[in-house]
Amino acid sequence: KAKKLYEEIERNSLFRCPVNQDDRSIMNIPFVFNDNLEELPFLEFCKDRGLYTLKGHRSVGGFRASIYNAMPEAGVDALVQAMQDYESK
Repeated sequence: KAKKLYEEIERNSLFRCPVNQDDRSIMNIPFVFNDNLEELPFLEFCKDRGLYTLKGHRSVGGFRASIYNAMPEAGVDALVQAMQDYESK
């Protein structure tokens, strides 16, 4: 699941991961916009697709996907699709 999400973050022109590759978690995946885009519209875009709790830490901002064992792969697939759809809009 983590590999799939990190690959989308790397591929997508809107996002990047602020954590060095060697230090990345497989359970909590932070990502941010490459540019200074408003975060709220993306969060609302995701919420409309049933994707919640993606807001990053209040002192750092950005986004965070928690993909613990109970998170089904379909949830990661839905987030990846939302990221791709947001990129193309």
